[in-house]
Amino acid sequence: MANSQYAYVRKFELPDALLPTSFLVLRIDGKGFHKFSAAHNFEKPNDKKALDLMNAAARRMMMGKELNGEIIIGFGESDEFSFLFKRSTSLYGRRASKLLTLVVSLFTTAYTFLWPLYFPNSPLELDNLPVFDGRIVQYTSDKEVKDYFRWRQVDTHINNMYNTCFWSLVLTGGLTEKEAHKELSQGTISSQKQELLFSRFGINYNKLPEMFKKGSTLIWEDVVEPEAVAEPITPPASSTSSSAVPPLPDLPELTTEVSLPAVEPAPTFRKKPTKLKRTVAVVHEDLIAEVWWKNGRGKGLLEL
Repeated sequence: MANSQYAYVRKFELPDALLPTSFLVLRIDGKGFHKFSAAHNFEKPNDKKALDLMNAAARRMMMGKELNGEIIIGFGESDEFSFLFKRSTSLYGRRASKLLTLVVSLFTTAYTFLWPLYFPNSPLELDNLPVFDGRIVQYTSDKEVKDYFRWRQVDTHINNMYNTCFWSLVLTGGLTEKEAHKELSQGTISSQKQELLFSRFGINYNKLPEMFKKGSTLIWEDVVEPEAVAEPITPPASSTSSSAVPPLPDLPELTTEVSLPAVEPAPTFRKKPTKLKRTVAVVHEDLIAEVWWKNGRGKGLLEL
């Protein structure tokens, strides 16, 4: 940036570097998605295509060269996604404004770009585009980070339970939205909601898709690339003709001459070394139990 008599205005820019050893959690939320989802007729209570689109946008962002693999886990539900950076990240000097604007803009761009693949018959409109805002929160301990993701997953379950009951009462039970809210606001607990779903609508909550109940976790993993066809090894040429047949032992019971076809040596193959490919997997697992962090996919995650 060139120096001039006007360069003094840069002194008004405030430094916004985040603490050097803190965990950085960045959460994005859809803005005005109630209106947006209604405009595109999202299925209630959950639209699988919409959730798959959120996952695809988050996966593209995590795997893109723009972030250099610095995000180690993502968790999404409904119209929100949370991302955890490596504790050791130095991306953009850990400047809050740079990280926040980069992630929000990249996620929104990916979401918009991928939209036609999931909703080909519902094009976006210029006056009603998908918009996301975001925030960064710093945590200082492993426990706080684990509890953050536990909080978001518990929230996923509570919201899904309520929304499944609510829309069953409206779409199948014939209640108005106001009547459904009133019925569910009378202190029903989880077991009562499950009983309501099963007794009145034949819905077994435990058999609903795991993505609806537990949200989506995006995490890096190594996968074996598809095995290539092995290359045959050409055996060294023999000094004798390959068509020569060794003499047969005397077989007195045979009275006719027997000739055998030439036997070609069986080809041998060179085994190619196994190649691992780094990718982001989308799973729907229990993040609340400590076992996931100690022995599951989350093992060693917070040490990066």
